[in-house]
Amino acid sequence: MDAIKLVEQKYMKDKKIPDVRVGDTLSITTVIAGEGKGKRLQTFKGILISDKGRGIARTLTLRRISYGEGVEKVFPVYSPNVTEIKIEQRGYVRRAKLYYLRQRVGKRATKVKRKEDK
Repeated sequence: MDAIKLVEQKYMKDKKIPDVRVGDTLSITTVIAGEGKGKRLQTFKGILISDKGRGIARTLTLRRISYGEGVEKVFPVYSPNVTEIKIEQRGYVRRAKLYYLRQRVGKRATKVKRKEDK
């Protein structure tokens, strides 16, 4: 086995990652360094529009609408700053990437079929 894969496995087995798919609504909690020595937790809730990479290089891209503006954030899944990944709602889409949501405005920008509605 590759030496790189052995090192990656050591860091990957520490985290429990749920089975997420593109179209799901997730909330990801991260540790944010505050002023001074303090740390706080911050939760970002949005639609999973992209799941990239394999192994330790895996990233999740979430998108939400905040005050009328689209906000996207890329989270490295195995980063020590990512503390929790929670599935809020399952989505049903027929695409691997949901980049088309970037051109949508208003409620349509966050509209994805729910798994039950299928």
